[in-house]
Amino acid sequence: MTEALDHHGDQEVGDGLVDLAVNVRTGTPPAWLRDEIAASLGGLAAYPRQDEAVTAVAAKHGRPTGEVLLTAGAAEAFVLLARALRPRRAVVVHPQFTEPEAALLTAGHRVERVLLRPEDGFRLDPARVPDDADLVVVGNPTNPTSVLHPGLDRLVRPGRVLVVDEAFMDAVPGEPHSLAGRAGVRGLVVVRSLTKTWGLAGLRIGYLLAMSDLVEQLGAAQPPWPVSAPALAAVVACCSDRAAKESAEAAVETGRQRAYLLRKLSALAGVTTYGEPRAPFVLIRTPDGNQVRKALRTKGFAVRRGDTFPGLGPDWLRIAVRPEPVMDTFADALMEVLD
Repeated sequence: MTEALDHHGDQEVGDGLVDLAVNVRTGTPPAWLRDEIAASLGGLAAYPRQDEAVTAVAAKHGRPTGEVLLTAGAAEAFVLLARALRPRRAVVVHPQFTEPEAALLTAGHRVERVLLRPEDGFRLDPARVPDDADLVVVGNPTNPTSVLHPGLDRLVRPGRVLVVDEAFMDAVPGEPHSLAGRAGVRGLVVVRSLTKTWGLAGLRIGYLLAMSDLVEQLGAAQPPWPVSAPALAAVVACCSDRAAKESAEAAVETGRQRAYLLRKLSALAGVTTYGEPRAPFVLIRTPDGNQVRKALRTKGFAVRRGDTFPGLGPDWLRIAVRPEPVMDTFADALMEVLD
């Protein structure tokens, strides 16, 4: 395995570059959320208590509180799963976020891959997952393909843990095909993040949803007080009615901006997209993509290289969705580079 599984979009960003490499919504965190987090600082002398935050997440998804585990970002959830579980046959659907596989490998597990194909629009056919796989990891919508997979609940079966990474699901209007509200499904684990929509990458906060016995098993692998008081305050704020309204509006706006970007890209010779992007980023393929990426840096734009994702090569680039004026100047720069 030659991919750099520990490479992430923030490593592409540099001083003075327009950031199209990191999939965090621009203009975040909003002022009201910063105020909520700042208000928690007066209580830093006390050890953090999770009760209110856990209750808020449970209410948001209509689940019992025992089916919620708060984590230091979604990445911690993957580490906990890798440390606590003992799969005989672990399968990761690629291309996707590389941290789940990296965590499994670090924990000493052997990992098999199901590689999705561009000619299929990067859409997963559940029949391609081996029947005897007892741990399956898939993103929905998937990073970096931006593809949303329907019917992932068909992968649930006795003796299997199905991990669905829904870090970008709140950026899809209405959250179609989300399994976060599926309470009481044995073996189903849904991982969510507050990083992308709310701009909280530096705060490290996420959570997973699963049946209570699995939550207890994974929680036992956490250190005491794993989530800070400011992060807990952020959870409560991001589960509020105000946050739900803003998130829904942001998802619609992101969809409009993504459609605009796709129209700009479709007018460029040598640029190809596959499938139907639904997340706040777009995956493209262009000849000499690695050189294109480097040339874009000289024009002031950072985009995410694709060759560190299993199943992709140097001709693939991931572009974060941004407001139309940014997409206009980027498309002009890309056209110049391609010419």
